[in-house]
Amino acid sequence: MTNFLNDNRIVLTLDAGGTNFVFSAIKSCEEIVENVCLSASANSLEEVLKKIIDGFEIVHERSGKKAVAISFAFPGPADYNNGIIGDLANLPQFRGGVALGPMLEKHFNLPVFINNDGDLFAYGEAIAGLLPEVNRALEAEGNPKRFKNLLGITLGTGFGGGIVCNGKLFSGDNSAQGEINRMRDSSLPNSSAEETISIRGIKRLYKKYAGIYDCQCPEPVGIFAIATGKIEGNQQAAINAFEEFAKTIAHTVCDAITMIDGLVVIGGGLSGAAPLFMTTLVEEMRKPYETVDGDPLTRLEIDVFNFEDEKEKLEFLKGDVRTIKIPFSDEEIKYDAAQRIGVGVSRLGTSKSVAIGAYAFALNSLA
Repeated sequence: MTNFLNDNRIVLTLDAGGTNFVFSAIKSCEEIVENVCLSASANSLEEVLKKIIDGFEIVHERSGKKAVAISFAFPGPADYNNGIIGDLANLPQFRGGVALGPMLEKHFNLPVFINNDGDLFAYGEAIAGLLPEVNRALEAEGNPKRFKNLLGITLGTGFGGGIVCNGKLFSGDNSAQGEINRMRDSSLPNSSAEETISIRGIKRLYKKYAGIYDCQCPEPVGIFAIATGKIEGNQQAAINAFEEFAKTIAHTVCDAITMIDGLVVIGGGLSGAAPLFMTTLVEEMRKPYETVDGDPLTRLEIDVFNFEDEKEKLEFLKGDVRTIKIPFSDEEIKYDAAQRIGVGVSRLGTSKSVAIGAYAFALNSLA
């Protein structure tokens, strides 16, 4: 994988949310200007677009007008390859399709790259987060195994995902890759997983277990505090809510990882509650199926380890290293016979991972 940590090229970035637009400039995977935050609120499409242009103008000026590209995450649905944004729920001005990328390219005379935040989060963690951390630790352990694939998931207002294969961000034909939110909810078979794996999902579960109304339900940070005994509330209901939340994540991640076979990294605002749900998540991923004859069948063909548990992490790094002879030769070869993946929380923080992902995607596309 290309080392973007020492790349001196500058890329302008944007973190586009339904509430605020946060602009920056990145060099060598680090921000080099003070962020510019503009409200996303607007009465017309023209007003929104002018804010986006103004924000990029400010950070372009602050970074010496030396940027080689613009690259950022923007909500979908969208045709990201062509820079066209579709019918957005949080930004209704974009309904009908807006050629945002081509507009910015014409204004700034720079190449423009737009992606989904879940995809860029995964790519940032593959460039400078969990993936290289694991490979460095394996090398330090003297283990020959290296990982190249990564599934990134984000837990927040919604449930997002991104896939990195062999060091490259995977892109689908319809800009709909990594849409893990549309997998089936294991506890609500007629619903998508996002009904449970989201802020509204945690609140729904706490209300269910606590037997309370909407107006009585705290936000997830409060539910977490109740579960950990930091504030008063129905502690068992809060624990049950995060347990069901974790089990639903486990089933969706298992379904996805059977196709990807790589590490799993978790980000988003709800990832802050990982100390409460990670153990349940990994244990659920390990639970076997049952054949029609009643025999157990492992849920995955690979073992799963919790990177947030130091003992499990050390066992993962140790693996099962063997030295064997090459047939009809005097030479030997060393390999790790343990088939496994690990699950861990973002090492960079979600926003920084997205920014690094946007930076690396632009430079990789320009190369």
